[in-house]
Amino acid sequence: MDAPASAVQSRPIPTPTTRRYLMCPPRYFAVEYSINPWMDPSQPVDVERALAQWHELRETYLRLGHTVEVIEPQPGLPDMVFAANSGTVIDGRVLGARFRSTQRAPEAEHFRRWFVEHGYRDLVMPNAINEAEGDFAWTGTVLLAGTGFRTDAAAHAEAQEVLGVPVVSLQLIDPRYYHLDTALLVLDADTIAYYPEAFSPGSRRVLRRLFPDAVLGTDADAACLGLNGVSDGGNVVLPMEATGLAERLAERGYRPVPVDISELRKSGGGPKCCTLELRAAAHGASRAAARGEPRGAATEMSV
Repeated sequence: MDAPASAVQSRPIPTPTTRRYLMCPPRYFAVEYSINPWMDPSQPVDVERALAQWHELRETYLRLGHTVEVIEPQPGLPDMVFAANSGTVIDGRVLGARFRSTQRAPEAEHFRRWFVEHGYRDLVMPNAINEAEGDFAWTGTVLLAGTGFRTDAAAHAEAQEVLGVPVVSLQLIDPRYYHLDTALLVLDADTIAYYPEAFSPGSRRVLRRLFPDAVLGTDADAACLGLNGVSDGGNVVLPMEATGLAERLAERGYRPVPVDISELRKSGGGPKCCTLELRAAAHGASRAAARGEPRGAATEMSV
């Protein structure tokens, strides 16, 4: 149901803010196993096309004025490109990842080392299974936390203790939307977009209570992983097939930025899966700035 006219008139104008992201090029991308319904090892994968799509996603962030850090990919870890699963960073604190699948488990240590080498001293590796920003979505005031397929419910309490932020648990019920970030997108501090059918009835009621003015996704939006987008508060990077969602976002004043991520979708990933946000402590400059690195520029590496 559309929001009342008074709500539309009082809605703040979406305003982008610069962000800092961590990404990993898909140099070793493959679909060698199946740990979600999107993955079919019998279907061919074009690594060069995956790399090209990843490069364009990275360039899109740079054109929007954001900083992109890059971690070196590792042979034998084809899903390391999905950097969102590597950790949750809020106010400079890091809660690392612990993967459910044995195939992805080694990724956690590679990302832990990256955080340590880049000055993140306030870092905790979890006891409970948590797949990081795959199932954790920070709104700026509350951490929305998914469970049901990958992240343990116990990880929600652990995240609250480690990160020191309030956590709201949400139950996922459709195996196609196995991570929270496949069904929910934080647009700004006050607004989200989500696909209601991915959630349990109780979780839907929670989301309606917390975000009565949310943008609701359709079956078509979800089927192309359209909710797996990245918003800077004004610009929303999302799969190019999510045309209906893009139209509804534009009606709200957001600027949809479509990208082609179709090759990486063969592993069940989209723009958000490829993107971890590095949120610096609110009271100080970013760690990159403290090291003298330029803002709005990518960390250089060969891919």
